[in-house]
Formats: sequence, C-alpha cells, structure tokens
Amino acid sequence: MRRMRIRLPFLKSPPSVSVIRLSGMIGSQGRAVLNDAIMGPVIEKAFAKGKPAAVALEINSPGGSPVQSSLIGARIRRLAEEKNIPVIAFVEDVAASGGYWLAAAADEIYADPSSILGSIGVISASFGVHEFIREHGVERRVYTAGQSKSMLDPFRPENPEDVARLKVLLEDIHENFIDHVKTRRAGKLPEGQDLFTGEIWLAKRAAELGLIDGIGHLKPLLKKRFGEKVKLRRYGAKRGLLSRFGVQMVQDAVQGIEERAAYARFGL
Repeated sequence: MRRMRIRLPFLKSPPSVSVIRLSGMIGSQGRAVLNDAIMGPVIEKAFAKGKPAAVALEINSPGGSPVQSSLIGARIRRLAEEKNIPVIAFVEDVAASGGYWLAAAADEIYADPSSILGSIGVISASFGVHEFIREHGVERRVYTAGQSKSMLDPFRPENPEDVARLKVLLEDIHENFIDHVKTRRAGKLPEGQDLFTGEIWLAKRAAELGLIDGIGHLKPLLKKRFGEKVKLRRYGAKRGLLSRFGVQMVQDAVQGIEERAAYARFGL
C-alpha cells in the first residue's frame, strides 16, 4: 500500500544543497575523465532540481585540459547567475592547475588543512625518439603542405622555431587562466605578489594569499550555514553499463596511469 504524503503549506521544508563531485583528470576524451560533455547534464540537473539554496562543488583534481576546465567553469557560472544560486567549493586532496580553475568558478572556496592548491600555470609535455629510430634503421617519412604543419613531431629533431611558437600559445593560455583567477578572486588577492608562477601551496598559506576563503569541510560548514536539517543532494557522472563490464578497460587503464602520474606531481 502506497503511503500518502500530505504537504502542509505553512510547514517550511528544510533547505537543500546540491553537491556536485568533480574528481579526476580533466580531459576532452574518455569516460574516466572530467569534461563538459560528461559533466554538463549533471551540473544542469544539480542547479535545476529541488530549488537548492546553494550548490557545493567537491573538488579533487590535479588538472588537465584548459579548454574543458574553462567550459565546465563557465557552465557553473552561467547557471549560478541565471538562477541566483551561490556556489561553494570544497577541495579534498588537490585542486591544482585546471582543478583550481574549477574551484575558482565558485563564490567561496574552502579546503582541508593538508589540501594542495594552486599550480596556476600551463604545461606541455612530449618526447623525442628520433635518435632511437635512427639507431634502429627506421626512416620517418612525412609530407606536408605548410611549413608548420608538422610542428613538434616527436620523430624529428626539435626545431627551435616550433618551440618558440609553442611558448607563445602556452603564454596566451596562461593569460586566460590568470584573467579567470583575477576576475573570480577580485578583491581577495594581495597586491604586488605574483601568484601565477605555477607554485603550489597548502590550504593555510593559500588562505593567506586569498586563493581560498578558509579551512572547512563540506558537511559541517553547510550545516552551520543552512541549519542542522539541511538536505544534501549528490550529483556525479555515472559510468555506462558497457564500461562497467570492461568494454573500456584498456582505455581506462591508460587514463588511470596518466591520472596517477598527474597526482604524483603533488606527492599524492
């Protein structure tokens, strides 16, 4: 027998907060990464369902794609402003590089005392194997139209002109990152201090530098702000059925190695 629920208009329901989990590498491809295609519907639902008093972001990410970081962050800001809902970020182990980009999309940022934050910079990593293939008698044949089409080919010796072009691109992306942080943390960052060198800090120092608003954990802070009876509605990306049965096993394994290496950069 179904239970009948009676709603009394004069009884006020407790406030609810939508909690979005943003954990892992940020990348354009793959099921085991954060990107706008995967997280977009999750974020939209979190802002729309149940008229939340706030949206909380649980962040644990060493970074990744600057474009996907920007797309996710921009979606969060658009919905927050359209629906007039405050956004509060809570950092777990790390919010570095693109992970900090996501955190900066929030109106307030809190972290555990041992959380690692920052790394406001841009990196490009590659490899060179031209000596290896030459020693093994392998000849590389590439034909292009356009002198820069084969830029930074790992099977050819490094070209200084290619490196110079890459550095210009990295500097431009870095400027976009800096603009985002300065806009979102306006009035909170100290004057005359360069916070955009790629350096990382623990939460206490990050708070002193204005990169976060304080030390705090999700449940205690939300209960203090919205009352003991606040309801937390959790939202996160779900793995597809085929993925759970191993169809994506090889791809996920490779992504897992890359993610492990990214976290290892911060001693995690």
